[in-house]
Amino acid sequence: MSSLTTTSSVVLDRVTFAWADGTVALDSVSGAFGAGRTDLVGRNGAGKSTLLRLIAGELEPTAGHVTTNGDVAHLPQRLTLETDRRVADLLGVAGALDAVRAIASGDVDPSHFDAVGDDWDIEARAEAALGEAGLEPSFLDRTVGELSGGEAVLVAIAGIRLRRAPITLLDEPTNNLDRAARARLYDMVRDWRGTLVVVSHDLTLLELMDDTAELYGSELSVFGGPYSEWRAWLDAEQEAARQAERDAAQVFKKEKRQRIEAETKLAHRARTARKAEVEKRVPKIVAHGRKMAAEVSAGRLRVEVGAKEESARAALDAAGRRIRDDDSMKIELPDPGISRARRIATIGDGSRSWTVQGPERVALIGRNGVGKTTLLRRLVGDGVHNSGDSADSGPDEALPAHLPPILLSCERHTDRIGYLPQRMDGLDEAASVIENIAAAAPQVPEKELRNRLARFLIRGAAMDRPVGTLSGGERFRVALAKLLLADPAPHLVVLDEPTNNLDIDTVDRLVEALRAYRGAVLVVSHDDVFLSRLGLDLTLELDADGGLSEVD
Repeated sequence: MSSLTTTSSVVLDRVTFAWADGTVALDSVSGAFGAGRTDLVGRNGAGKSTLLRLIAGELEPTAGHVTTNGDVAHLPQRLTLETDRRVADLLGVAGALDAVRAIASGDVDPSHFDAVGDDWDIEARAEAALGEAGLEPSFLDRTVGELSGGEAVLVAIAGIRLRRAPITLLDEPTNNLDRAARARLYDMVRDWRGTLVVVSHDLTLLELMDDTAELYGSELSVFGGPYSEWRAWLDAEQEAARQAERDAAQVFKKEKRQRIEAETKLAHRARTARKAEVEKRVPKIVAHGRKMAAEVSAGRLRVEVGAKEESARAALDAAGRRIRDDDSMKIELPDPGISRARRIATIGDGSRSWTVQGPERVALIGRNGVGKTTLLRRLVGDGVHNSGDSADSGPDEALPAHLPPILLSCERHTDRIGYLPQRMDGLDEAASVIENIAAAAPQVPEKELRNRLARFLIRGAAMDRPVGTLSGGERFRVALAKLLLADPAPHLVVLDEPTNNLDIDTVDRLVEALRAYRGAVLVVSHDDVFLSRLGLDLTLELDADGGLSEVD
């Protein structure tokens, strides 16, 4: 590992943060981020998003200090939940834009001129920023709720570049981005100036970084190189640690055996000496002298072999501490008890249709904004959102004019559908984790629910925390648990961008669970690597003209 050699842009000095309920998210974290591009990695729940919010000034440390050498721009992980915000707000130009428009309409209130300052061309610059992100100027007056998740992220990143803050924090920026948008973001990152800190599970994005910082056990360490080089170093270090533990275990076993052998010899000598004394084979004074000498010798030997054994035990413990024993989420999908011939749903575009049946795995792909999420929501329908929001709470994607005829040919053949929406906005923010889960499984005793939640790495006091305080990865686990613990088990699991906010290990566990699931799976994702691992039976692409086509 190495430390940053450039001038530090962000310095963390023994930073501790605890939530209102006393749960400690970060404990005395120290470290620094320098100029250039750094990816911040760590398991879900390690505190990465919390750390970014502390650096951005959105949270105050419970103890310690955060120092930055300039303004900080922050792209939050849960950006797409703020559906009422205007695009102009995301760009950071709403105040100046509204003032310019008010003046143009004849309102000469002095406050408008103060708001504008020198930004009389703000609307043109904002539209240019949208264009750089591949978006239309008309987006400026939309709300986040009218955009797809990917479009909202692109708008926010365009706004960050427009402000030119010297320090930028991006929390899962590729979430919801289609392939073209990701390529555009990669180009932006390659040319990024100033300090950039990125939290992401996107391996392509991570390879564009100069340094890799890891938050592990409230320790922040920095490695000079991109993710793949750090991962190779960590794997080699862990293998060396396991070998060191094996070697230390052999030494400890040897020293323990030698101590036992020494104790056996001493016991034998003591028995021989006592027998000789009883049989009076030597004078009493001589026997006593021998006994005293033997006891002194035995004492020295016990100290010597005992010290060696304790030293070997300490070395074994130290070697063991180098080995990471991280828990992994255990996702066990219930068996819905359906046959391979059971029809589950039919999806069509008016000219052609496809039937999903039995345990088939189906992917729905397409560019941002074409209506994939809207199609899913209409297919799922009302009243069967095991982990989603109600269908009348606003679309996850803008509703294109071409979409209604497509939706008329969408038909479900079961009401047992579990839905995990892209925004994960069907959770009660103020309620605790256990309260959210109990709402989906009211017949299951709370003790049993807590046992099941532990498999999702949600344990102890974390179950009683309000959902609104959770990280994106923790929030996903709660939403997934709510879906999977529902009774009866779903025939069809519908997942919209399920890998958003997940660490790489959790993605692995999700893939394993979906491959083993005996029901049907319909998934929307822009993560090609994830989709390739699911063993798909069918891939459908929705295009901008409202047509569906089968992709080989």
